[in-house]
Amino acid sequence: MRITRVGVVGAGSMGQGIAQVCAAAGYSVLFYDLNSKMVEQGIDSIIRHLDQAVAKGKSTKAQKEKTLQHIEVVPFEKIQADLVMEAVVEKLEVKQKLFSELEKINSSETILASNTSSLSISQIAAELKHPERFLGLHFFNPAHLMKLVEVVAGEKTESGVVLQGIEFTQSIGKIPVRVKDSPGFIVNRVARHYYLEALKLLEENTADMETIDALAKSAGFKLGPFELMDLIGNDVNLEVSRLMYQAFGFTPRFKPNPIQEEKVRTGQLGKKTGRGYYTYTTDK
Repeated sequence: MRITRVGVVGAGSMGQGIAQVCAAAGYSVLFYDLNSKMVEQGIDSIIRHLDQAVAKGKSTKAQKEKTLQHIEVVPFEKIQADLVMEAVVEKLEVKQKLFSELEKINSSETILASNTSSLSISQIAAELKHPERFLGLHFFNPAHLMKLVEVVAGEKTESGVVLQGIEFTQSIGKIPVRVKDSPGFIVNRVARHYYLEALKLLEENTADMETIDALAKSAGFKLGPFELMDLIGNDVNLEVSRLMYQAFGFTPRFKPNPIQEEKVRTGQLGKKTGRGYYTYTTDK
């Protein structure tokens, strides 16, 4: 099956980026979020990203307009496409329910894909009638800039669907990496300690967060661990740590840190709320 129409469910930072790169590559994109205000903000963010690309000479006004013309905001029942991807909250039951509903309104030939960063692809697909058409396409934040996409096959995913996922990823200018369906896949499993060890250093008063971030960047990282957690969202980052902690049998090296738990408890989620480890000027 040739993919021409793509559905994106979830208008947060990941959904925005995924919708943008698909539209920029010429795909017709159906864009949806349960919260209509989130969709409006998502479109505004896409426009802002496109304007920045034009200002930097990486794109043109004509390309910007063409990209926007390829994005259509639709109600849920209209998310009927060749490939439908989700970028919603990292909760197993939420994703399972969403894909069950998407399966009802789409063809048996439609490919369904999760952007999950840590949940089992096989578990998400467990209740589907066509788990062979389901896979993971894990993008990284910000999705409109980051090149890597982890392509994850579940236990029942057909090999042909995996190949289509790889080809689609390449067609939108990304670099696909095929990985096993294991907790955190590759990047999040490795990166978890970038965050957790930095939090442990802060907790032990080994250094302040500004120093830790500065040292990490001096070693070649584009963002320090605290800057990156604020960009991702402390709620999202914490939830991934919790999921991996459980998935690995509560092994201490994946244990969530109380500093981050307190940040989430007090609503200091990072850039999206204007305050996390650092303070930001929001777009609101």
